[in-house]
Amino acid sequence: MDSILIKNLYDLSHTQAAPLFEKLNYPWEVLPKIGEFVISLGKTLSSDKYEQRGENVWVAKSAKIFDSAYINGPAIIGPDTEVRQCAFIRGNALVGAGCVVGNSTELKNVILFDNVQVPHYNYVGDSILGYKSHMGAGSITSNVKSDKTLVKVHIEGNNIETGLKKFGAMLGDNVEVGCNSVLNPGTIIGRNSNVYPLSMVRGYIPDHSIFKKADDIVKKI
Repeated sequence: MDSILIKNLYDLSHTQAAPLFEKLNYPWEVLPKIGEFVISLGKTLSSDKYEQRGENVWVAKSAKIFDSAYINGPAIIGPDTEVRQCAFIRGNALVGAGCVVGNSTELKNVILFDNVQVPHYNYVGDSILGYKSHMGAGSITSNVKSDKTLVKVHIEGNNIETGLKKFGAMLGDNVEVGCNSVLNPGTIIGRNSNVYPLSMVRGYIPDHSIFKKADDIVKKI
């Protein structure tokens, strides 16, 4: 199960949440702790570089926030990030530097590493998106099972209990998700992997892979 350890999915030099990740083994263990961490971190941010916009909302002065975007705390928006028209950040969100949160995109209980792009009609809930990961237009994370039972991670014929009812997807660094794809609860995608458009993904996708469909996952050459 080493492939889904935090150290094998993420370069922690590309997130302000590194101190949180460093205390844990698996990335989903971060999810219940995001809100408290954001509040703690926000109180330490330099007033030269960040401004506080409402209760527990800190926005880098170099970030571009469109007037129609809504940001609810706790939330941090990093330097040089763009939050576009009608984006809806519901809280418990740490958005890194150089990110794009696109028009009508919704974020909730998430960490976006630096240079992540969720630029068009995306829903990202209870998820971690690694450095330079990108979700194509209309792709979403599904974060609750239809039967409302606790989410398990399916990997190599094993089921790992997470103890979480809400758990979307863990995207490693440099993951590309094609347009209009659905990442089912408990999905983990390894570093440098690609998902074809219109895919329905669940379980673990190894690093440096191409997901074409559930029974057709190939290694990159």
